[in-house]
Amino acid sequence: MTANNLPGAYSRLAVKYPELARAVEAVGSTAKELGPLDEKTAQLIQLAAAASIRSEGAVHSHARRALGVGASAAEVHHALLLLVSTIGFPFLMAAISWVDDIIDPV
Repeated sequence: MTANNLPGAYSRLAVKYPELARAVEAVGSTAKELGPLDEKTAQLIQLAAAASIRSEGAVHSHARRALGVGASAAEVHHALLLLVSTIGFPFLMAAISWVDDIIDPV
């Protein structure tokens, strides 16, 4: 992670293509502003989506963000446990291990 708490790959992309980074961030912000969900719920949904597409980096990011807006470790884990019948046990376990990288780093 860089000093601004963004993954290195994203930081490099943002430096090289700042217009694209601003556009991506604007899309995410706009989507959140369109509805009644609070930030914690939005981050837990995005965490589940990240786990569903097996994106370790996005799982790390949304776990960090969810915790940052007040989600407990139990809530973060529960958001993933709900996926077991959708993504299967092996992928659930992978997602939990990625979340645990953030919750309880070694």
